[in-house]
Amino acid sequence: MTKTDLSRFQNEDYKPGSVLKRMSWYLVNRLFLNTSILYPAVFKVFILRFFGAKIGTGIVLKPNISIKYPWFLEIGNHVWIGERVWIDNLSHVSIADHCCLSQGALLLTGNHDYKKTSFDLTTREIHLEEGVWIGAKCVVGPGVRCRSHSVLSVGSFTSKDLDAYGIYQGNPAIKIRNRQIR
Repeated sequence: MTKTDLSRFQNEDYKPGSVLKRMSWYLVNRLFLNTSILYPAVFKVFILRFFGAKIGTGIVLKPNISIKYPWFLEIGNHVWIGERVWIDNLSHVSIADHCCLSQGALLLTGNHDYKKTSFDLTTREIHLEEGVWIGAKCVVGPGVRCRSHSVLSVGSFTSKDLDAYGIYQGNPAIKIRNRQIR
């Protein structure tokens, strides 16, 4: 049987930005976003925009947020991002207007090709359409599109697209009912 050989791992094709840019962001992220210090959201938005994020208005950014690369991030208007949210965006992540990412949610755009001995890195974009709610401690995997007003309930995981107005639960998440907004 063939085995995984991590000594053969090559990541040279993946170029998310210069070393200086990534190191600068890592330091700024740690000091101003991934911290318990209560900096105003307007200040955090300014920093994210400075590093290339496209961000709308009315954003709520709670403490201890981690964003891998803001230059791969697009956030609409009136988006809430809760404590300890991790946007591990090795590729593009778009979050449309009126979305909510609750405490401890993880958006994960990267993975490894377990079928290759070299365990190559793979990345795929994530798109959250208008009104999506990602519950606390949820994981959204690479390549997922959460359609308009879908809900991923607390502690759930999805690697598949979510239907508009669907409520999903579990690991793997399955649709349990339709969302009705009054």
